[in-house]
Amino acid sequence: DGYSHLSAYERKRLKNITENAKFFAALKLHEVSARLNQIATKRQSHVTKRPKPKKVEDETARRRSMRLLRVEPLDIPLLETPARPGPEEYPQVPVGPLPMVPEDQAENSKWTEALLSTWMRISELKAHDADQGTPDIKRYQESLSSMVLREENIRKVVKARVCSMAIHPSESTILVAAGDKWGHIGLWNVSCRSEEGAHIFIPHSFQVNCMHFSPCNPAHLLSLSNDTLRCGDVTRAVFDEIFRSEGNFSSFDFLEENASTAIVGHWDGDVAVVDRRTPGMSSELSADIGFRRTRTVHVHPVNKQYFLAAGSVDVCVFDVRYLKAKGNKPLSSLTGHTKSVASAYFSPVTGSRVVTVCADDKLRIFNSKNIQVLFIFKEQSNKIKTHENIQPKPGWAIWDPKQEHCFLVGSMAQPRQIQVFQDTGKLLHSFCNVDHLGSVCSINVVHPSQNILVGGNSSGRLHVF
Repeated sequence: DGYSHLSAYERKRLKNITENAKFFAALKLHEVSARLNQIATKRQSHVTKRPKPKKVEDETARRRSMRLLRVEPLDIPLLETPARPGPEEYPQVPVGPLPMVPEDQAENSKWTEALLSTWMRISELKAHDADQGTPDIKRYQESLSSMVLREENIRKVVKARVCSMAIHPSESTILVAAGDKWGHIGLWNVSCRSEEGAHIFIPHSFQVNCMHFSPCNPAHLLSLSNDTLRCGDVTRAVFDEIFRSEGNFSSFDFLEENASTAIVGHWDGDVAVVDRRTPGMSSELSADIGFRRTRTVHVHPVNKQYFLAAGSVDVCVFDVRYLKAKGNKPLSSLTGHTKSVASAYFSPVTGSRVVTVCADDKLRIFNSKNIQVLFIFKEQSNKIKTHENIQPKPGWAIWDPKQEHCFLVGSMAQPRQIQVFQDTGKLLHSFCNVDHLGSVCSINVVHPSQNILVGGNSSGRLHVF
């Protein structure tokens, strides 16, 4: 057979191979393999085609409920269905002056009259000059330690997140104003010790970004929303409109002691000069300062012609006397910020220091020895770097108006607290209360002459130390 030289095992192996080949040939597997290969190589569409809906005329007409179609049946009137109560909506506030009437009252009640009368009475009293800039840090720390938070000094004053606050300079009565993200302003007479000591007013349609009592006449409360600047005049019980524009306003500050002029910052980077004595609701000047965003503006406490603007990563000093529509150059730039800057403020007495809050988790203190000449600021070497001190939006660090070298900032540390730092970076004191302070107070305000601190949180609650 031609395989006599092979062993018996190899001959049997060849026989099995031959029989298997004949068996598979009889199955015609090559034809099946070719078909499978054809199917595998054919490109399939990845789009799933939906079956076409049947035409309406092909379907049997279904009976529809006249009630669901809201069609009146013959000779039977359809009962009017009451509308479902939707989410709480606030109507747009009209242009022009608004009466100073609380939200929940058609006219002033005796409690509202008592609040407004208290505001008017304490505004007529002349406040004593505060002992500002005391160098005695030890005595200052002792005064901080004496400030405590009690349960009766906590109140939900506005309905939503606190975006701005102001405290009346009265030395006899604690009157606090808070603005929230819905355009509400809450007035709270803390000294009243009564449930009727707080009322909510609605002078704005959008969030209240900034508020100040007038430094020369605290019977006036100026508040800035996204589209308007208003003055609440308690002597006339009206919210006047000073400035209105389509631009989004972010903050403002007074350019003079008499509060007749103000510098207003815009979210799109521009600034505007507003004169309250000019008729109409337009600005005197709108200036492009080269910022993509302007979050805060602050006027120098001594040389009122200078103001500080903080934007995306820009912090610069400008002279308002030389502002023009375009091409403005800063007198000084405070560099080193790598991310968005939330705020920048001059120190309260001399303005020789600036504290900034940046999203790179740093508080920076800048110092200047030559204010009136060139505004040459130098960053101090001891920056405060900790994520616990930097708040989410807005998160401002504010100077204590009674102390040139100290500032406050809300903290996310546990337990929740408001921290006081010296301009050297040293932590002087932490305001906390495990029982009554369980939230972050990102907006804070300090009384100009008394040992009073107010912190506001994201639920509209105020805490008074």
